[in-house]
Amino acid sequence: MKILILSHYFFPSIGGIEVTSELFADHFAKKGHLVKVLTWSKDPTAKVFGYEVIRDPGPKKVIKAYLWADIIFENNPCLRLAWPGLFIRKPFVISIHTWISRSDGNLGIQDRLKIWRLKRSSKTIAASNALKRKTGLDSIVIPNPYRKDLFKILPQTQRVKQYIFLGRLVSDKGAEMAIMAIAHLKELLLTIKPDIRINLTIVGEGPQRTSLEKLVKELQLEREVEFTGTLLGEKLVFSLNQHRFILIPSVWEEPFGLIALEGMACGCIPIASNGGGLPEAVGPGGVLFQRGDMGDLVNHMQKLLQDPLQEAKCRNAAPAHLAAHHSSFIAERYLDVLTKAVNA
Repeated sequence: MKILILSHYFFPSIGGIEVTSELFADHFAKKGHLVKVLTWSKDPTAKVFGYEVIRDPGPKKVIKAYLWADIIFENNPCLRLAWPGLFIRKPFVISIHTWISRSDGNLGIQDRLKIWRLKRSSKTIAASNALKRKTGLDSIVIPNPYRKDLFKILPQTQRVKQYIFLGRLVSDKGAEMAIMAIAHLKELLLTIKPDIRINLTIVGEGPQRTSLEKLVKELQLEREVEFTGTLLGEKLVFSLNQHRFILIPSVWEEPFGLIALEGMACGCIPIASNGGGLPEAVGPGGVLFQRGDMGDLVNHMQKLLQDPLQEAKCRNAAPAHLAAHHSSFIAERYLDVLTKAVNA
């Protein structure tokens, strides 16, 4: 089968779509299929893959790739690469990883075009039931995979820290809420467990960093809160392995929440808001709090910190939950959808 993957971004860009596109392309090629990737991402390193990656293509290259393919796989709607589908009739499958709407929930022209194409596709795949409900399409729900080869428990690493926040430092991700929760928890523990010392590591960069650092000083949390900046690859995995819990207090509704799986795979128990697709990503391996409710977040943080039975319950549930998100397992499910679309 000749599979053409449309991926707006691809290596060396870093992000969920880029990672999954590479995982799928690798798996399809290893299974003996011919694979090509169309992407706008340029690569100054000129990394060589086991398949052709066509970067920043002109119209002729896009059309040529379409004519070559048996099936088009669009890893998240990508209108700027999908236009040949208007006159070249090939089966095509589109996966949905993000909300298709403006930030205020309304539909723009691009959103309406994406929905029109989704309805015309051979099949759609949604990364969560939340995305399926939101789009109103009869999508197959296949969750996002995580990189099992990278995100794993390091047996020799001591888990000496407690809470870690990982994400872009913008208001939607809830870093401010995580800091405030540490302040509330510190005050609470002073009255009931003064011997417990808590800490929070904030991993990431973004426009909020300066104001967040100012907030830490105002709350006199310099000893409790550490900013590391962006960590990638093995450095990120090492940091996750040092912590017991990963805080995911997203203010907006996440379409899925891959960091819950990445943290869990490194031995962190997710404490996450209950909006969007996060509950599906967390599963039985973590706990959920009411999105935006500071009191509920602090309550769950305290309970997990002081309840070894609940902590053990989450840790024991993690392996089976993670197994359902291994990249090879998820990629094989995708391949099954593509095969059925070609043979339909």
